[in-house]
Amino acid sequence: MRNLLYFFLAIYIFQGAQAQFDDKRCKCICPSLSSVTNKTEKSHTSRLMHTTNDPPNKCNCEVVMLPRVADQLNITEMKEFCPRCECKYENRNTTIIQYVVIIVIWIISILVVYMLFLIILDPLLNKRVRGNYQEHTNEDEDSQAGPMSHNMTVRGNVLNRVSNQQDKWKRQVIEQRRNIYDRHTMLN
Repeated sequence: MRNLLYFFLAIYIFQGAQAQFDDKRCKCICPSLSSVTNKTEKSHTSRLMHTTNDPPNKCNCEVVMLPRVADQLNITEMKEFCPRCECKYENRNTTIIQYVVIIVIWIISILVVYMLFLIILDPLLNKRVRGNYQEHTNEDEDSQAGPMSHNMTVRGNVLNRVSNQQDKWKRQVIEQRRNIYDRHTMLN
């Protein structure tokens, strides 16, 4: 229930932030004014970028950029300036982006909670395993003995089964390391 409340709270916050972004926009990126003029003033050396809410048919340099720089350029420089500009009309759906971000955050938070659960569970497993642990040197005997050879209390307890699998995996890793680094052979 608490998670559901957090979910709706996150959606409410993102919906409030929706007004800050435009789904449709015209974005023009132009070279510096010094590329078309002989002036090297500080205001002329940086690239120009401007974003507007103009419709797609008006997304061009003449409509978006020239009114902003018209007082700094003469007619011939304006003719050279616009072909160097790149104007793109962008259409995006910020609602979908918001929901994808929310889903990713939820997945990450679920994985973090699961990791914390395993970190808390690990000492409990190791404490119980140390009490019932006996060294097992031949894994072939396990496969020949069959499933009935295990103690019924161990089979019924999920924690013991998980710890047994974990111990078996650790023994396999140790054996693989021994074969690779000491004997220089690989397991099949």
